[in-house]
Amino acid sequence: MTHMKRYAYNHHEPAPAGSSPAPDFGELQELVDALYREVGPSGSVSRMDVIMRAEIDDLSDDLREIIDLLPSGSYKRLRLCDQLNSIITAHGWGYVYGTVE
Repeated sequence: MTHMKRYAYNHHEPAPAGSSPAPDFGELQELVDALYREVGPSGSVSRMDVIMRAEIDDLSDDLREIIDLLPSGSYKRLRLCDQLNSIITAHGWGYVYGTVE
């Protein structure tokens, strides 16, 4: 089993003006890890599974906004991460909340 690399904010990289890591930085990665621990590395989760997990984990409103923007469907891990990272990037929140893999 390979270990997943976690992205963390590097204080040596310049962040966009006004951007700094949020207190809940990395919580989306924890959500993804928890989802795929339950279904296994080759399993799929639905958008509703992601929404329910976000509610269980009591994610912030901003993080729930990211989850709410997921299109309906079934997601293998790579596809879910691509979708979440696209939403995060579109909002300019990569430095604030981190990306997922």
